[in-house]
Amino acid sequence: MLLEIPPKMSVSYLKGKSSLMLYEESGDMKFKYRNRELWCRGYYVDTVGKNKTKIQ
Repeated sequence: MLLEIPPKMSVSYLKGKSSLMLYEESGDMKFKYRNRELWCRGYYVDTVGKNKTKIQ
């Protein structure tokens, strides 16, 4: 997944809010992911100026 977010939004905020939205949308996900670990711990962040196709 490749996302472009503003610099003032943190990755942890994005991961937290998106998982809450997914849990609210589909109630059965709460039973599959009981401890609410939808996203993995790691992520890759890079600055503007890189070639998007190389990153993908």
